[in-house]
Amino acid sequence: MTGDSKYALTWDLDSLLPRPESEEFRGLFDQFRGDLSNLADRSDALPAPDPASARAWSEFLGDYQSLAARATELNAFIGCHAAADAGNRLYRKFEAELSALDPLRERVATNVEFALRETTDEAFAAFVAADRRLAELAFYLADSRQNAMLRLPREQESLAAELAVDGLHAWGRSYDRVSGDVRVRVMEKGEIVEKSVGQVTWDSPERTVRQNNFYAADKAWSTVADHCAEAINHIAGVRLTRYRRLGLRDHLEAPLRHNRMRRETLETMWSVVAERRPRIVDYLNRKAKLLGLEKLAWYDVTAPLPIAGTVGCAHQSSSSDDTNSEGRSAETGDGGHSPPYLSWDAACDTVVDTLGEFGQELGEFAAAAIRERWVEAEDRPGKRQGGFCTGFPVKRQSRIFMTFTGSPNSMSTLAHELGHAWHAHVLRDRPLFLQDYPMNLAETASTFAEAVVNERRLADADSTAAKLAILDEMLGDAVVFLMNIHARFAFEDAFHRERSAGELSAERLSELMLAAQRETYCDALAADGWNPRFWASKLHFYISTLPFYNFPYTFGYLLSQGLSTLAAEQRSAFPERYRNLLIATGCMETEDAIRSTLGVDASTPDFWHKSLDLIGERVGRFLELSAP
Repeated sequence: MTGDSKYALTWDLDSLLPRPESEEFRGLFDQFRGDLSNLADRSDALPAPDPASARAWSEFLGDYQSLAARATELNAFIGCHAAADAGNRLYRKFEAELSALDPLRERVATNVEFALRETTDEAFAAFVAADRRLAELAFYLADSRQNAMLRLPREQESLAAELAVDGLHAWGRSYDRVSGDVRVRVMEKGEIVEKSVGQVTWDSPERTVRQNNFYAADKAWSTVADHCAEAINHIAGVRLTRYRRLGLRDHLEAPLRHNRMRRETLETMWSVVAERRPRIVDYLNRKAKLLGLEKLAWYDVTAPLPIAGTVGCAHQSSSSDDTNSEGRSAETGDGGHSPPYLSWDAACDTVVDTLGEFGQELGEFAAAAIRERWVEAEDRPGKRQGGFCTGFPVKRQSRIFMTFTGSPNSMSTLAHELGHAWHAHVLRDRPLFLQDYPMNLAETASTFAEAVVNERRLADADSTAAKLAILDEMLGDAVVFLMNIHARFAFEDAFHRERSAGELSAERLSELMLAAQRETYCDALAADGWNPRFWASKLHFYISTLPFYNFPYTFGYLLSQGLSTLAAEQRSAFPERYRNLLIATGCMETEDAIRSTLGVDASTPDFWHKSLDLIGERVGRFLELSAP
């Protein structure tokens, strides 16, 4: 903690594992590597799955889960250190060493999946029924059989995993390193200062500041655009080569399998979003008028409204300070007013109190996570961009990485990541292999936590200005999930189609991104107000372990909006139903998890329209409150 702050801005990692600089950690790492090698050798000799081998399989899977939990903790621990200190060479070295162990982990998974794939349905059913622990893991075993469709022949799979260390994953790590080193030169108090990309935003009330920050960031990214183009080309190239060898229908088949989701569900979701998106344009056009603009630019979308007194917090702690030392509440040069600075203590109290109103257990969990220093939120140079929540299943804890900037959006990020941590907490007593849920359902828990906080803030707002500010944030989220995320999907879809014929230049990648943005934003921004180099700055395109890290966000967001409606209807009965949904995410296909716990069909347009109805109502309320 610093000063009079109640809550620490930095996390506690030392209670999880010995520091990476220590000999003790090196010993743990080397022990894990040896144990993993031994497990890989054992997996080579797995017997055919049948009732006679059920006990041997049960024992093997028990050891496999234990080792997988240790692997998760090591990767999470080094990932946390590397995110908090992006330039640390030792942490980068450990990241590389962990990546070098991926072939052993892939060997185990491949052997398990191949053995299960080669059984008949009848033999598989008899095998699972022969042992209690196998029956408990029935979904994991069935899911592994399906995942085998994404495996090359055994020898090729082993070779591909080894080559990926210095190929696919190396390009992902290379992007992390390069993006972590990017520095943006911006003006502050009359001086040029350098900031990391995560520290530069365009949510200032002064348009000149937003504009200068945006173009400064774009200039910084332009210096590494060619390297980013190489990375994204080679990451996609490896995947496309694999898909071609597997005979997959297209580049979407693998991400759909990873999300345990049917193609028709994805297509239905996007078609309904496209149909209903013009209503969000009404919000963007009204916001432009409120800002005195004909049309918004990219850097205007998240700008605060030019209204005095728009406070982004419903609950303030007794020790909070509504303004910072620079007087951010002072009137700005463009006729707007900056909302009072939101302290870290106030943000934490708001999130804890609001989640507690939804469910006592959830509120107590959020309070404990903050109190026990699970969160890294300090705004300082040298951190990687973005935010995440990562789990430590052996310790039964999580850690959250973010950068708190004193804005309501930062508070939403805290709620978002605590939603992820709550999801892991609910599943902590399940077998490890049933704690693994797809990304689309993971994003449901996080965006629902955001929705709970924002709905409470809106209900508690006591002035038109405050209501408008909160609605602006909520509709800004709708822009992100229904326009920005869709632009990422449309870009990545078009990029993969062209990449199959050869590498794309940085210039061509920018052309594809601009086309995707114009389509998904319904051409609602100013002619010179787009962000064509977004493909370089968005780290999600460079995650080497998961393709198409985009559409699951929209899925989770819209599902969370539906959950908000159910929560309002069912009140005290809903938290338990919600908990059951989170548990189902680890042991069911996506559509089955939703249908069995919520009683709705995610593959039908009606399901998505209901969520978009709620968003449309917010647009209507925003237009009414902001009418001249």
